[in-house]
Amino acid sequence: MVTGIPSTHPQSVAVVLDSGDVKAYSGSGELLWRYLVRGGLCPYVTQSRQGIVFFCGTDGSLIAVNRIGRELWKADTGGALSGPIVTGWDGRVFVPSAGKVSCYTSSGTRLWARELGGKISVGPLLDQSGCILLALENSELIQITPFGAVYSWKLPSAPAILASAGDLVFALYNNGDMLRVDSSAEDSVPVPLPGLSARPLAAAGRGGRVAVFLANGQLELLDGGDGKALWSAGSFIRPQSGEKAEIIFDQRGIYALCASGAARFSAEGNLLWFAILDNASGVPAFGDDGVLYSGGKDWVLNAWKMEERVLNQKHNLYGPAPLASYGTGNPPPSLYAYVIGRFSETTLKMEFDMIHEGIVSGRIGGNELDWLAYLMETADGGYRPGTGSSNSREPKAGIKHRILALQFLSRIGSIETVPWLVAFFKRESESLVKAAAAYAIGGIGIDPDGRAMYEFMNIVKFGNPVRDEQLFIAVAAATGALCRFSGPPVYDSGFQILDRLNSPGLPFLVRRQAQIELDSLSK
Repeated sequence: MVTGIPSTHPQSVAVVLDSGDVKAYSGSGELLWRYLVRGGLCPYVTQSRQGIVFFCGTDGSLIAVNRIGRELWKADTGGALSGPIVTGWDGRVFVPSAGKVSCYTSSGTRLWARELGGKISVGPLLDQSGCILLALENSELIQITPFGAVYSWKLPSAPAILASAGDLVFALYNNGDMLRVDSSAEDSVPVPLPGLSARPLAAAGRGGRVAVFLANGQLELLDGGDGKALWSAGSFIRPQSGEKAEIIFDQRGIYALCASGAARFSAEGNLLWFAILDNASGVPAFGDDGVLYSGGKDWVLNAWKMEERVLNQKHNLYGPAPLASYGTGNPPPSLYAYVIGRFSETTLKMEFDMIHEGIVSGRIGGNELDWLAYLMETADGGYRPGTGSSNSREPKAGIKHRILALQFLSRIGSIETVPWLVAFFKRESESLVKAAAAYAIGGIGIDPDGRAMYEFMNIVKFGNPVRDEQLFIAVAAATGALCRFSGPPVYDSGFQILDRLNSPGLPFLVRRQAQIELDSLSK
């Protein structure tokens, strides 16, 4: 049977099964891939907006696979999951396990880990500022920023449900009590709000309002300021005792989901449709494309097209584009930006040693934006932030250090960093550095707008006077890496590039690298 909640992506769904399998199906029900985990699986599966699927074995092995089921990487989290895996705006992965929350890039580098000091009772969930929220059994409300900063507030007792609406966090209790915390203030005191009319099963916030699905089948929309009900409506769903539920609150309306059924309400409180589920093994999932997915107790995965309306959102090659940015593609100037001699051998060695140690130990944390800025400045050879020019009185970063900076960027960069790397690749004239930029893009593995593939194609197109062997090898390796990581969205362009690099007349080492990449994609 399906355990946990299915995870949807445009025209696909991924499920964890009690047999130890993870399976993905197309929107038409075709099995796309299957991944068997020996030793058992935690009942959580998450798909990022880039189509990467994350799940975890009961032994703590975090696994990432692409949209065709190819394993991308594994990491040891130290223990079984204590809540769902959450993905951030730039694809970073927040993983709750073994009394801590760890954060990884989408390509598997650990950015930080934070000990919680207690067991998770609710969450984690992504709030509307791109941070994660959770509550502990010791009654602490915890917010962790994308860069690992931790803020906490003491609640009277551990809540049953959390919801976020802007800077406001709402804690809901089984007895109907509700509290509000302003997460923008560290010294915020929980404010009691009017009680609910029944036990809450799920809640979600949007635009300063909170939608709550109750155990009596009612849905209430509350004003986030004073907690008063704006409206209440029946769903015709009768949740069973102890049943779990989920709410989706987006521009289409409000969706209440539980094993007993699903319903959609307009923002004004009109019940637009409902479905009674008689045989569901758990909470169903509702996709952005209007499809409801539910695993049955009879081992059958069911899909219903409930509505034609598709969630209106920006898209890129991989599906829905990120909701917002963490600023990792255009960080503010580094602490060294205006320091004379910042590219001296001594300074570079000191900074690079520190960055390398942070990457190896998985302790990047609050240094992330500053280190990204420093690496970009170094790779660019010494520009002055805000001017686009360098200071001729100080030494520039040499080729060796520029290449090393790009290698580090590949380790800690994200989808937000790729546009900068593509622009850098396009303008850079030094062949070895240009090749390092290609490798860096391949290392991150994502080309959101297809710009990297476009620039790679320009390099290898017939008639281009550039015939640099090392650059061609780098482009071949980066193209193969992008195809393996991202799957079908970049396959067509990737095969064209690799086919050209495998053409007669090109150097043997170039053709060999292209063939290696082509062979890897056919496995």
